Amino acid sequence: MQPVPSQPYTLLPDLTPAERVERARAFYDSVKDRRSCRFFSDAPVPRAVIEEAIRAAGTAPNGANHQPWHFAVVENPHVKARIREAAEAEERAFYEGKAGEEWLDALAPIGTDWEKPFLETAPYLIVVFGQRKGGPNPGDDRQNYYVTESVGIACGLLLTALHKAGLATLTHTPSPMGFLREICQRPPSEKPVMIIVAGLPTKDATTPLHAAQKKPLDQIMSWL
Repeated sequence: MQPVPSQPYTLLPDLTPAERVERARAFYDSVKDRRSCRFFSDAPVPRAVIEEAIRAAGTAPNGANHQPWHFAVVENPHVKARIREAAEAEERAFYEGKAGEEWLDALAPIGTDWEKPFLETAPYLIVVFGQRKGGPNPGDDRQNYYVTESVGIACGLLLTALHKAGLATLTHTPSPMGFLREICQRPPSEKPVMIIVAGLPTKDATTPLHAAQKKPLDQIMSWL
């Protein structure tokens, strides 16, 4: 490996093995109750919460450090209404036959349908875009790499940061999503990946019991 300008890797705390286990367990305890929410209050949330969560998302590992993502934060009610209208048009087609019976059966325990009022009610919609072109510096027009993987990791960090800040979240992925590029005024080289709805839940918000059914560790992990 060719030498490149570097700095010492001194970014981690000096912990005992027991402390490392405890920190990992404590993190699990802090995120194990994260659930998607479909009942949002219109109560305001400080912009700084969203900004700091996106700042955290921007630390995600990514291909060649090109950071191939853009987060368009929508709070304007007129823009949210446009997104809801376009999304519900796609969702209506999905639920009325485009999805197929197997997919609809899988969604049945969650209780969703084509109506998406949260797209207008929640204070923020974070529309996440993957950038096919860009690069690490402003004005770059270079090929980006591992865009899907990089953006997926960043979204995971963003959801976790919002959860840790006490906000409810929901990932919404109407298909196709090309209308988001136009509404959010993003360039053709960017691909909409998902909408992350963020805000506070209503006082009577519920979550399906099905969502609490998580696979045990021995079903999601193997040692080799």
